[in-house]
Amino acid sequence: MSRSDDGPDAQRRSRMNGSGASADALRSASRRHQADEWALALTSQGLHPRVSGEGGSFVLRVPAHEIGPAEAVLAAYEAENAQARPAEREAPVDPAPLRSASFASAALLAFFLVTGPRDGSVAWFARGSADAAKILDGEIWRVVTALTLHADGPHVAGNALLGALFWGAVSRSLGPGLALGLVTASGALGNLLNAVLRTNAHVSVGASTAVFGALGILAGLALTKRLRLGQRGGRVWIPVAAGLGLLAMLGTGGERVDLWAHAFGLFAGVVLGVGVGWLAPPRPGRLWQWSAGVAGAAALACCWWLALAS
Repeated sequence: MSRSDDGPDAQRRSRMNGSGASADALRSASRRHQADEWALALTSQGLHPRVSGEGGSFVLRVPAHEIGPAEAVLAAYEAENAQARPAEREAPVDPAPLRSASFASAALLAFFLVTGPRDGSVAWFARGSADAAKILDGEIWRVVTALTLHADGPHVAGNALLGALFWGAVSRSLGPGLALGLVTASGALGNLLNAVLRTNAHVSVGASTAVFGALGILAGLALTKRLRLGQRGGRVWIPVAAGLGLLAMLGTGGERVDLWAHAFGLFAGVVLGVGVGWLAPPRPGRLWQWSAGVAGAAALACCWWLALAS
């Protein structure tokens, strides 16, 4: 992470107010990003920072008794950051997120060549579509299998394109294995909610529920980060509002679009994103990647086996 352009000695607030009592203002910065970086460094060490906007700048505050430890943490953080910066510039871009997103999109397109366009008389669609009545009757595998079926060429092409974008972003944040497991889970949960909570009978297909689930995961991760930094009020919900805005722009067009499936997928993604944001380590390792990736792939394979064998 880079340091602020406010200079090596960031502007310090006075520790004493007019009456001589201790104050808790530690530093101020002209950019919110810099203040948030300081706050994150302090939070990681068990301190209790708070960032507030005051007079055109962003002030970092800690309880008065934490000022000494906070200064020591920031000094160590900046020294370490200064040493790591040259290495970070030379580090190659990790190709794994791009590869995983490209593979997922290619798999959707390839499977469409196998199933063909939507046809209720074909076994793939007869046994795999998200038929709400049959899901509620016990054919639960449909919430997963429907994610791999598409109505026609433009339908699968659009989902492959958006899926590469949002899946790639989740993969960059969490890793490809965790992305596979969470995106699949968000799509399945979205389809399940769509079947349970809507009163009218409906049948839907498409990966778009999972695509908007990936968008929801990103929003949930960003929301969790803001909460960890101590942000409160309306600003903390900006990531979720942005997700709803993209849902309105991308998920409502067309006569046969299942808006509810998109909305439930987004909601499921936000819930899962918040959950993994709180529970997973900042950089999930191989155990997280393999466990989630194998679970996601196994869910797809097992659900299709159940669909075609039942």
